[in-house]
Amino acid sequence: METTEILAAASAVLGTELTDPVDLGGSHRSTVLRVRTAAGDTVILKAHKEHAAYAAEAGGLRLTDLGPRLLAEDAEHLLIVMEDLGDAPNLADLLLGGDAEQARAALIQWATTYGRLAVQTAGRESELGQASGQWVTEDMAKLPDLLKVLDVAAPPGLAADLDAVTALDHDRFRVFSPGDICPDNNLLTPEGLRPIDFEGAGFHSVFLDASYSRMPFGSCWCVYRLPKSFSMEAERAYRGEVVRVYPELADDRIWRPGVRLASVAYVVAMTQWLMPGAVEEDRPMNRKRDPIASVRQVLRYRWEVTAAALERAEELPAAAAVFRALLARTEDWLVPDLPRYPAFSA
Repeated sequence: METTEILAAASAVLGTELTDPVDLGGSHRSTVLRVRTAAGDTVILKAHKEHAAYAAEAGGLRLTDLGPRLLAEDAEHLLIVMEDLGDAPNLADLLLGGDAEQARAALIQWATTYGRLAVQTAGRESELGQASGQWVTEDMAKLPDLLKVLDVAAPPGLAADLDAVTALDHDRFRVFSPGDICPDNNLLTPEGLRPIDFEGAGFHSVFLDASYSRMPFGSCWCVYRLPKSFSMEAERAYRGEVVRVYPELADDRIWRPGVRLASVAYVVAMTQWLMPGAVEEDRPMNRKRDPIASVRQVLRYRWEVTAAALERAEELPAAAAVFRALLARTEDWLVPDLPRYPAFSA
């Protein structure tokens, strides 16, 4: 929809005239505007292009008050009106900044918040109003074709390893998540950390969120290395919450393999997303942020770290072999090793 159409539809559903739209960027999936009401305050409008994302976001915002308050929704126009949380810094701002203690504290707050969200929404999947997606199954099925395009031989046993990863879509340890919990989607407001993107909201394996601390941030652009002590502290903070609803997760024999499976899921997904373009040229993970790592740096880091973790655990040998083969395939990239987040680089 054009901006004028969005304003008209939102004004009608909210019952007040909305003016002075400011484009907040959005994405190819949605248009996001900050607008002013007749009373003089501001609200956020999000016009989706696909019904699934609209339904997920509306359902997720109804399920929890952790994100912006849902003020109105228009299913016909795939439009959501929500509370404006202002221009507070986000977690990415702190990780890319220069204050190590602030960044560490915000990281732990991020992990704790999502663990508590999982506890608060446990057993409420039926309230969401729609089935959660199964992106792991979809992305694992695409890997053999990508390997053919890259002229990388699929090792024996790969199908079985991918089946093991795909099982995450049917995991019994299911938690609610906004979906995209990347650092830039989390505002650090005076009231605490507030997620702002729920268009991928749904219930999925606990390990898909747990692995975000370990990797870190499996599907994000804001990727550098975390000091291991901080990564493990964040993981413990998240785990310490979710064991309240799933006591079995206190068992390392369940937790650690699950986190490794989720890491493989994200690495395969990001390889499919980033590799076709990276073969042709390197580019920043985000052209609007500086400093920022490059795509080739992030890919090689993901392959190396994940392969090493699988090899140490003697798990998913075919998946580890694929990551090693991709490292060999890209030896001529000659990119620097991925450094630490700027906040922790001193």
